[in-house]
Amino acid sequence: MVSREEVSLVAHLMRRAGFGASGPELEELSSRGYESVVDDLVSPERFPRLEEDVLERHHAEHADEESPRWVAMKWMHRMINSPRPLEEKAALFWHGLFATGWAKVRNGPMMNRQYSMLRDHGLGNFGNLLKRLSRDPAMIYWLDQQTNHGDAVNENYGRELLELFSMGRGNYTEDDVRNCARAFTGWTMTHVLPRYPSGYWPSDFVYRDEDHDHGVKEFLGEEGNFNGDDVIEIIVRQPATARFLGEAIHSFFVSDERDDDAIQLIADAYEGLGYETGEVLRFVFLSDFFRDAAFRKVKSPAEFVAGTVRLSGRYRDGYEFGLADLPSATLSMGQELLNPPTVEGWHTGREWIDSSFLVSRVNFAAERLGEVNAPGVANLVERASQGEGAVSAEDLLDTCLYEMGCLWLGKPSREIILKELGIEGKLCRETAAGKDAAKRVAGQLVGMIASSREYQFT
Repeated sequence: MVSREEVSLVAHLMRRAGFGASGPELEELSSRGYESVVDDLVSPERFPRLEEDVLERHHAEHADEESPRWVAMKWMHRMINSPRPLEEKAALFWHGLFATGWAKVRNGPMMNRQYSMLRDHGLGNFGNLLKRLSRDPAMIYWLDQQTNHGDAVNENYGRELLELFSMGRGNYTEDDVRNCARAFTGWTMTHVLPRYPSGYWPSDFVYRDEDHDHGVKEFLGEEGNFNGDDVIEIIVRQPATARFLGEAIHSFFVSDERDDDAIQLIADAYEGLGYETGEVLRFVFLSDFFRDAAFRKVKSPAEFVAGTVRLSGRYRDGYEFGLADLPSATLSMGQELLNPPTVEGWHTGREWIDSSFLVSRVNFAAERLGEVNAPGVANLVERASQGEGAVSAEDLLDTCLYEMGCLWLGKPSREIILKELGIEGKLCRETAAGKDAAKRVAGQLVGMIASSREYQFT
């Protein structure tokens, strides 16, 4: 029998490394042991990927790879259902860091390829990921790399590779930017065909040697006839890169509150573990600073929607209609998947819960988890209200919090919810009417918890 503390710790892990889990799921995971769960999460190849044949056949009206909305819809389905949750979570992390948007790219297949690349390689070697990113047609087009020529250098990609994707501002010179861009001259893409008459076609990476600057380049203190791969090999070895990735990983997976000591530990792990992202995340999830960081992050809209829908039990197969509405829900909360607002990505943390976004979030959660006939909610309510003898509203509240994934409420929220219920004394479950009353109250509590301040945090 696993303890409440063990279940709570695994619940914290599944919120950060995935999109949450219900009470029964957490009990099963906890029975394996925390370290074993971490090991499975960072080793997604142990599990098959989600089969999507039914989804694609049943939603043929949406199955249009030209549309980023369909790609986003499939991504939401994977977030909710994938047996490889960290794979999807890592793709979301890199998508925010290597922000590329449909608004400029305007090619659904190219955006889908970039997301698939982040998904396939997001837990691997960081240098390999940067090399693939530098060959990605959506990124090439997004940052005008196709206009970077040996005799006319465009610094856009070189600058953002250093500033936003790897090292952070202030850790390189303007000459480094120039020489980084020179190293990528000749890295381009095939011509993008017009949409009509046969629809969008993705582009492919092309290296044009005749358009490459073969001259000697000085970059971050090293000198040579560098190409793009060479400068990436230099970048990944920089202490500034380790620190940059430490900050990004801490902010996304650990806490909205900056912790310089923890960031340095992550940076050290990055260097010591050969720049392998999955191994760095294993170190993070096993660390004390991670274990102590529960409910110190505001959920992003994608996390919020996917986690709420998982609890509701909806969209667990490919047959249910309404899945296409989920990308629109994240948009109303400030995050349009596959279309970040700028190359800087989204501003996260408390900015996710400004007044307008917060209303959309509360309404979405209250509607989805207030639906007592939804399969997940019905199971949750059944488990929360079962038992014999009398039960107080406060005890039911604690049980509902546990069944919803070991959630937490502060004293003010608890008092408001219990006052709103207005139940005096205890509910007797010795009769059918008493059991029904307990279920009804549990159903109310689930919706109220979903509307609480604390439900916004992970």
